Amino acid sequence: MSESKIPCEDFLGWLAARDVDFYTGVPDSLLKPLCFYLADNAGDKHVLAANEGGAVALACGYHLATGKVPLVYMQNSGQGNAVNPLLSLADPDVYSIPMLLLIGWRGEPGTKDEPQHVKQGKVTVSLLEEMGLPWRVLDAEPEAAQRSVDELVAIAAAENRPVALLVRKGTFASYKANDQPSGDFEMTREKAIELVAAQLDDRDAIVATTGHISRELCEYRARNDQGHQRDFLTVGAMGHASQIAMGIALAKPDRQVFCLDGDGAMLMHMGGTAIVGVSEAANFKHVILNNGVHGSVGGMTTAGLRVSFTKIAKACNYTEAWRVEHADDITEKVAELRAAKGPAMLEIMVQKGARVDLGRPKTSPIENKTAFKEFLSD
Repeated sequence: MSESKIPCEDFLGWLAARDVDFYTGVPDSLLKPLCFYLADNAGDKHVLAANEGGAVALACGYHLATGKVPLVYMQNSGQGNAVNPLLSLADPDVYSIPMLLLIGWRGEPGTKDEPQHVKQGKVTVSLLEEMGLPWRVLDAEPEAAQRSVDELVAIAAAENRPVALLVRKGTFASYKANDQPSGDFEMTREKAIELVAAQLDDRDAIVATTGHISRELCEYRARNDQGHQRDFLTVGAMGHASQIAMGIALAKPDRQVFCLDGDGAMLMHMGGTAIVGVSEAANFKHVILNNGVHGSVGGMTTAGLRVSFTKIAKACNYTEAWRVEHADDITEKVAELRAAKGPAMLEIMVQKGARVDLGRPKTSPIENKTAFKEFLSD
Protein backbone atom coordinates (compact mmCIF):
# COMPACT_ATOMS: atom_id res chain seq x y z
CA MET A 1 0.00 0.00 0.00
CA SER A 2 1.44 3.35 -1.05
CA GLU A 3 2.07 6.08 1.49
CA SER A 4 -0.69 8.71 1.66
CA LYS A 5 0.01 12.15 0.27
CA ILE A 6 -2.23 15.17 -0.17
CA PRO A 7 -3.12 16.22 -3.74
CA CYS A 8 -2.70 19.98 -4.10
CA GLU A 9 -6.12 20.28 -5.69
CA ASP A 10 -7.73 18.65 -2.66
CA PHE A 11 -5.90 20.93 -0.23
CA LEU A 12 -7.03 24.05 -2.10
CA GLY A 13 -10.54 22.61 -2.19
CA TRP A 14 -10.61 22.31 1.60
CA LEU A 15 -9.51 25.94 1.85
CA ALA A 16 -12.11 27.06 -0.69
CA ALA A 17 -14.82 25.34 1.34
CA ARG A 18 -13.77 27.61 4.22
CA ASP A 19 -13.78 30.68 1.93
CA VAL A 20 -9.96 30.94 1.87
CA ASP A 21 -9.19 32.24 -1.61
CA PHE A 22 -6.05 34.41 -1.39
CA TYR A 23 -2.53 33.00 -1.19
CA THR A 24 0.83 34.71 -0.74
CA GLY A 25 4.27 33.75 0.48
CA VAL A 26 7.85 32.81 -0.31
CA PRO A 27 8.54 29.39 -1.88
CA ASP A 28 9.92 26.44 0.06
CA SER A 29 11.17 23.10 -1.24
CA LEU A 30 8.80 21.19 1.09
CA LEU A 31 5.88 23.16 -0.33
CA LYS A 32 7.07 22.99 -3.94
CA PRO A 33 4.08 21.09 -5.41
CA LEU A 34 1.59 23.48 -3.81
CA CYS A 35 3.59 26.57 -4.80
CA PHE A 36 3.59 25.51 -8.45
CA TYR A 37 -0.08 24.53 -8.30
CA LEU A 38 -0.93 28.01 -7.04
CA ALA A 39 1.19 29.63 -9.74
CA ASP A 40 -0.64 27.65 -12.41
CA ASN A 41 -4.19 27.86 -11.05
CA ALA A 42 -4.76 30.74 -8.62
CA GLY A 43 -4.32 33.68 -11.02
CA ASP A 44 -4.33 37.09 -9.39
CA LYS A 45 -5.39 35.56 -6.08
CA HIS A 46 -1.79 34.37 -5.68
CA VAL A 47 1.12 36.76 -5.00
CA LEU A 48 4.71 35.57 -4.65
CA ALA A 49 6.02 38.02 -2.04
CA ALA A 50 9.51 39.48 -1.73
CA ASN A 51 9.81 38.21 1.85
CA GLU A 52 7.68 36.54 4.49
CA GLY A 53 6.99 39.72 6.45
CA GLY A 54 5.69 41.31 3.28
CA ALA A 55 3.47 38.27 2.72
CA VAL A 56 1.93 38.70 6.20
CA ALA A 57 1.28 42.37 5.40
CA LEU A 58 -0.33 41.44 2.05
CA ALA A 59 -2.55 38.99 3.90
CA CYS A 60 -3.52 41.68 6.40
CA GLY A 61 -4.53 44.01 3.57
CA TYR A 62 -6.61 41.33 1.88
CA HIS A 63 -8.44 40.56 5.11
CA LEU A 64 -9.14 44.25 5.75
CA ALA A 65 -10.68 44.56 2.29
CA THR A 66 -12.66 41.29 2.26
CA GLY A 67 -13.06 39.99 5.82
CA LYS A 68 -11.69 36.62 4.65
CA VAL A 69 -8.92 34.41 6.07
CA PRO A 70 -5.90 34.41 3.70
CA LEU A 71 -3.14 31.80 3.40
CA VAL A 72 0.53 32.72 3.91
CA TYR A 73 3.16 30.09 3.00
CA MET A 74 6.85 30.02 3.90
CA GLN A 75 9.82 27.90 4.92
CA ASN A 76 10.34 27.93 8.68
CA SER A 77 13.48 30.03 8.15
CA GLY A 78 11.04 32.76 7.12
CA GLN A 79 9.48 32.86 10.59
CA GLY A 80 12.08 35.45 11.50
CA ASN A 81 10.96 37.81 8.74
CA ALA A 82 7.33 37.27 9.72
CA VAL A 83 7.63 37.79 13.50
CA ASN A 84 7.38 41.58 13.44
CA PRO A 85 4.13 41.94 11.45
CA LEU A 86 2.63 38.89 13.16
CA LEU A 87 3.19 40.36 16.62
CA SER A 88 2.91 44.12 16.00
CA LEU A 89 0.11 44.03 13.43
CA ALA A 90 -1.88 40.77 13.23
CA ASP A 91 -1.76 39.73 16.89
CA PRO A 92 -5.04 39.73 18.90
CA ASP A 93 -3.54 42.39 21.18
CA VAL A 94 -3.13 44.75 18.21
CA TYR A 95 -5.36 44.55 15.08
CA SER A 96 -6.44 40.93 15.56
CA ILE A 97 -6.18 39.78 11.94
CA PRO A 98 -6.79 36.13 11.00
CA MET A 99 -4.63 34.17 8.59
CA LEU A 100 -3.47 30.60 8.06
CA LEU A 101 0.32 30.18 7.98
CA LEU A 102 1.57 27.15 6.03
CA ILE A 103 5.15 26.49 7.14
CA GLY A 104 7.63 24.01 5.66
CA TRP A 105 9.36 22.36 8.63
CA ARG A 106 13.00 22.12 7.56
CA GLY A 107 15.36 20.69 10.18
CA GLU A 108 12.61 18.96 12.11
CA PRO A 109 14.20 17.20 15.12
CA GLY A 110 15.01 13.61 14.23
CA THR A 111 15.52 14.33 10.52
CA LYS A 112 18.78 14.94 8.64
CA ASP A 113 19.19 18.43 7.20
CA GLU A 114 21.72 21.16 6.48
CA PRO A 115 23.35 23.07 9.38
CA GLN A 116 21.41 26.27 8.74
CA HIS A 117 18.11 24.37 9.07
CA VAL A 118 18.91 22.33 12.19
CA LYS A 119 18.64 25.21 14.68
CA GLN A 120 15.57 26.65 12.99
CA GLY A 121 13.93 23.23 13.02
CA LYS A 122 14.51 22.88 16.76
CA VAL A 123 12.82 26.18 17.62
CA THR A 124 10.01 26.19 15.05
CA VAL A 125 7.32 24.98 17.45
CA SER A 126 8.55 27.02 20.42
CA LEU A 127 8.48 30.20 18.31
CA LEU A 128 4.87 29.55 17.37
CA GLU A 129 3.96 28.88 20.98
CA GLU A 130 5.79 31.97 22.27
CA MET A 131 3.83 34.04 19.75
CA GLY A 132 0.59 32.42 20.92
CA LEU A 133 -0.25 30.88 17.56
CA PRO A 134 -2.45 27.76 17.60
CA TRP A 135 -0.74 25.14 15.41
CA ARG A 136 -1.01 21.65 13.99
CA VAL A 137 1.22 19.38 11.94
CA LEU A 138 -0.43 18.69 8.58
CA ASP A 139 -0.98 14.94 8.43
CA ALA A 140 -0.21 13.27 5.09
CA GLU A 141 -3.38 11.21 5.50
CA PRO A 142 -6.07 13.28 3.72
CA GLU A 143 -8.95 12.88 6.19
CA ALA A 144 -6.81 13.83 9.17
CA ALA A 145 -5.27 16.67 7.17
CA GLN A 146 -8.67 18.08 6.27
CA ARG A 147 -9.72 18.03 9.91
CA SER A 148 -6.64 20.06 10.85
CA VAL A 149 -7.33 22.59 8.10
CA ASP A 150 -10.96 22.93 9.15
CA GLU A 151 -10.08 23.29 12.83
CA LEU A 152 -7.41 25.92 12.30
CA VAL A 153 -9.34 28.04 9.79
CA ALA A 154 -12.32 27.95 12.17
CA ILE A 155 -10.11 29.16 15.04
CA ALA A 156 -8.60 31.90 12.87
CA ALA A 157 -12.03 33.14 11.80
CA ALA A 158 -13.71 32.87 15.19
CA GLU A 159 -10.87 34.38 17.23
CA ASN A 160 -9.45 36.74 14.58
CA ARG A 161 -5.89 35.52 14.96
CA PRO A 162 -3.08 33.92 12.95
CA VAL A 163 -2.79 30.13 13.13
CA ALA A 164 -0.17 27.75 11.68
CA LEU A 165 0.10 24.42 9.87
CA LEU A 166 3.53 22.75 9.84
CA VAL A 167 4.38 20.69 6.75
CA ARG A 168 6.84 17.80 6.72
CA LYS A 169 8.78 16.62 3.67
CA GLY A 170 6.67 14.54 1.30
CA THR A 171 3.30 15.67 2.65
CA PHE A 172 2.01 16.97 -0.69
CA ALA A 173 1.62 14.73 -3.74
CA SER A 174 3.81 15.62 -6.71
CA TYR A 175 2.46 18.09 -9.25
CA LYS A 176 3.63 18.58 -12.83
CA ALA A 177 3.89 22.33 -13.24
CA ASN A 178 3.47 24.34 -16.39
CA ASP A 179 6.68 25.87 -17.72
CA GLN A 180 7.63 28.90 -15.65
CA PRO A 181 8.49 32.08 -17.58
CA SER A 182 12.24 32.55 -17.87
CA GLY A 183 14.79 34.31 -20.03
CA ASP A 184 16.54 32.59 -22.93
CA PHE A 185 20.11 33.23 -21.80
CA GLU A 186 23.20 31.40 -22.98
CA MET A 187 25.12 31.03 -19.72
CA THR A 188 24.58 28.73 -16.80
CA ARG A 189 24.95 30.40 -13.42
CA GLU A 190 27.79 28.02 -12.61
CA LYS A 191 29.71 29.15 -15.70
CA ALA A 192 29.15 32.79 -14.81
CA ILE A 193 30.46 32.22 -11.26
CA GLU A 194 33.53 30.47 -12.68
CA LEU A 195 34.26 33.38 -15.04
CA VAL A 196 33.85 35.98 -12.28
CA ALA A 197 35.94 34.12 -9.69
CA ALA A 198 38.73 33.50 -12.20
CA GLN A 199 39.18 37.27 -12.67
CA LEU A 200 39.57 38.12 -9.00
CA ASP A 201 42.78 38.78 -7.13
CA ASP A 202 44.09 36.48 -4.40
CA ARG A 203 43.29 39.17 -1.82
CA ASP A 204 39.73 39.78 -3.01
CA ALA A 205 37.03 38.52 -0.67
CA ILE A 206 33.72 36.98 -1.78
CA VAL A 207 30.46 36.83 0.15
CA ALA A 208 28.11 34.39 -1.60
CA THR A 209 24.38 34.34 -0.99
CA THR A 210 22.46 31.30 0.26
CA GLY A 211 21.55 28.32 -1.90
CA HIS A 212 22.98 27.24 -5.22
CA ILE A 213 25.31 30.25 -5.60
CA SER A 214 27.33 29.32 -2.49
CA ARG A 215 27.35 25.67 -3.52
CA GLU A 216 28.52 26.42 -7.07
CA LEU A 217 31.29 28.71 -5.82
CA CYS A 218 32.37 25.94 -3.44
CA GLU A 219 32.46 23.44 -6.33
CA TYR A 220 34.53 25.85 -8.45
CA ARG A 221 37.17 26.07 -5.74
CA ALA A 222 37.26 22.29 -5.35
CA ARG A 223 37.63 21.69 -9.11
CA ASN A 224 40.59 24.06 -9.22
CA ASP A 225 42.27 22.73 -6.06
CA GLN A 226 41.80 26.09 -4.36
CA GLY A 227 41.06 26.61 -0.71
CA HIS A 228 37.75 28.06 0.44
CA GLN A 229 39.25 30.66 2.75
CA ARG A 230 38.51 33.60 0.43
CA ASP A 231 34.77 32.93 0.43
CA PHE A 232 32.11 33.47 3.07
CA LEU A 233 29.20 31.17 2.28
CA THR A 234 25.97 32.71 3.55
CA VAL A 235 24.24 29.37 4.03
CA GLY A 236 21.21 30.98 5.73
CA ALA A 237 19.81 34.50 6.19
CA MET A 238 18.60 34.88 2.61
CA GLY A 239 18.81 38.44 1.35
CA HIS A 240 21.44 39.63 3.82
CA ALA A 241 24.65 38.81 1.91
CA SER A 242 25.06 42.38 0.66
CA GLN A 243 25.00 43.74 4.22
CA ILE A 244 27.57 41.17 5.37
CA ALA A 245 29.77 42.18 2.45
CA MET A 246 29.29 45.87 3.20
CA GLY A 247 30.33 45.32 6.82
CA ILE A 248 33.53 43.67 5.61
CA ALA A 249 34.16 46.36 3.01
CA LEU A 250 33.90 49.14 5.58
CA ALA A 251 36.24 47.35 7.99
CA LYS A 252 38.77 46.35 5.30
CA PRO A 253 39.03 49.29 2.89
CA ASP A 254 42.25 47.85 1.42
CA ARG A 255 40.37 44.75 0.15
CA GLN A 256 38.00 44.40 -2.78
CA VAL A 257 34.83 42.74 -1.47
CA PHE A 258 32.54 41.02 -3.96
CA CYS A 259 28.97 40.04 -3.09
CA LEU A 260 27.60 37.22 -5.28
CA ASP A 261 23.84 37.67 -5.04
CA GLY A 262 20.74 36.17 -6.62
CA ASP A 263 17.67 37.94 -7.94
CA GLY A 264 15.38 36.39 -5.32
CA ALA A 265 17.79 37.28 -2.52
CA MET A 266 18.21 40.81 -3.86
CA LEU A 267 14.44 41.29 -3.93
CA MET A 268 13.96 39.86 -0.43
CA HIS A 269 15.72 42.76 1.32
CA MET A 270 16.23 45.28 -1.45
CA GLY A 271 16.42 48.16 1.00
CA GLY A 272 19.98 47.01 1.69
CA THR A 273 20.89 48.31 -1.79
CA ALA A 274 20.14 51.86 -0.68
CA ILE A 275 22.26 51.43 2.45
CA VAL A 276 25.17 50.13 0.37
CA GLY A 277 24.78 53.02 -2.06
CA VAL A 278 24.84 55.77 0.51
CA SER A 279 27.78 54.12 2.32
CA GLU A 280 29.97 55.08 -0.65
CA ALA A 281 32.14 52.03 0.10
CA ALA A 282 34.60 52.28 -2.77
CA ASN A 283 35.69 48.63 -2.44
CA PHE A 284 32.16 47.12 -2.50
CA LYS A 285 31.34 45.25 -5.71
CA HIS A 286 27.90 43.67 -6.22
CA VAL A 287 27.37 40.82 -8.70
CA ILE A 288 23.73 39.84 -9.31
CA LEU A 289 23.24 36.43 -10.96
CA ASN A 290 19.74 36.82 -12.36
CA ASN A 291 17.83 33.79 -13.66
CA GLY A 292 14.38 35.06 -12.75
CA VAL A 293 13.50 32.17 -10.43
CA HIS A 294 13.88 30.95 -6.85
CA GLY A 295 16.18 28.18 -8.06
CA SER A 296 17.29 26.75 -4.72
CA VAL A 297 13.75 25.85 -3.60
CA GLY A 298 12.25 24.61 -6.84
CA GLY A 299 12.29 27.31 -9.50
CA MET A 300 9.23 29.51 -8.95
CA THR A 301 9.33 32.76 -10.91
CA THR A 302 10.57 35.92 -9.19
CA ALA A 303 10.12 39.51 -10.35
CA GLY A 304 13.79 39.49 -11.36
CA LEU A 305 13.22 39.59 -15.12
CA ARG A 306 10.57 42.32 -14.87
CA VAL A 307 12.56 44.91 -12.95
CA SER A 308 15.87 46.61 -13.68
CA PHE A 309 18.42 45.97 -10.95
CA THR A 310 20.93 48.21 -12.71
CA LYS A 311 18.54 51.18 -12.68
CA ILE A 312 17.67 50.45 -9.06
CA ALA A 313 21.37 50.39 -8.15
CA LYS A 314 22.06 53.67 -9.93
CA ALA A 315 19.07 55.28 -8.22
CA CYS A 316 20.50 54.04 -4.89
CA ASN A 317 23.80 55.87 -5.43
CA TYR A 318 25.91 53.06 -6.94
CA THR A 319 28.61 54.65 -9.05
CA GLU A 320 28.30 52.13 -11.91
CA ALA A 321 25.89 49.37 -12.89
CA TRP A 322 26.19 47.14 -15.95
CA ARG A 323 24.13 44.26 -17.34
CA VAL A 324 25.62 41.43 -19.42
CA GLU A 325 24.11 38.37 -21.10
CA HIS A 326 27.07 36.77 -22.88
CA ALA A 327 30.07 34.89 -21.53
CA ASP A 328 32.40 36.76 -23.88
CA ASP A 329 31.58 40.02 -22.10
CA ILE A 330 32.25 38.92 -18.53
CA THR A 331 36.05 39.13 -18.46
CA GLU A 332 36.00 42.74 -19.64
CA LYS A 333 33.18 43.76 -17.34
CA VAL A 334 34.69 42.13 -14.25
CA ALA A 335 37.92 44.01 -14.96
CA GLU A 336 35.89 47.24 -15.16
CA LEU A 337 34.09 46.31 -11.96
CA ARG A 338 37.38 45.78 -10.12
CA ALA A 339 38.77 49.08 -11.43
CA ALA A 340 35.63 51.09 -10.66
CA LYS A 341 35.19 53.13 -7.52
CA GLY A 342 32.34 51.43 -5.72
CA PRO A 343 29.73 50.72 -4.77
CA ALA A 344 29.32 49.23 -8.23
CA MET A 345 27.17 46.46 -9.70
CA LEU A 346 27.40 43.88 -12.47
CA GLU A 347 24.15 42.05 -13.30
CA ILE A 348 24.71 38.78 -15.19
CA MET A 349 21.73 37.15 -16.90
CA VAL A 350 21.87 33.37 -16.59
CA GLN A 351 19.83 30.24 -17.27
CA LYS A 352 17.61 28.80 -14.59
CA GLY A 353 18.47 25.40 -13.14
CA ALA A 354 21.49 23.69 -11.61
CA ARG A 355 23.34 20.40 -11.94
CA VAL A 356 21.48 17.53 -10.28
CA ASP A 357 24.78 16.33 -8.79
CA LEU A 358 25.72 19.73 -7.36
CA GLY A 359 27.64 19.15 -4.14
CA ARG A 360 27.47 20.86 -0.79
CA PRO A 361 30.26 22.38 1.33
CA LYS A 362 32.38 19.74 3.04
CA THR A 363 33.40 22.06 5.86
CA SER A 364 31.17 23.23 8.71
CA PRO A 365 30.01 26.86 9.00
CA ILE A 366 32.39 27.34 11.94
CA GLU A 367 35.32 26.05 9.86
CA ASN A 368 34.33 28.35 7.00
CA LYS A 369 34.12 31.34 9.35
CA THR A 370 37.48 30.60 10.97
CA ALA A 371 39.32 30.25 7.65
CA PHE A 372 37.66 33.40 6.26
CA LYS A 373 38.58 35.49 9.30
CA GLU A 374 42.19 34.31 9.05
CA PHE A 375 42.20 35.27 5.35
CA LEU A 376 40.91 38.75 6.12
CA SER A 377 43.45 39.27 8.91
CA ASP A 378 46.42 38.35 6.69
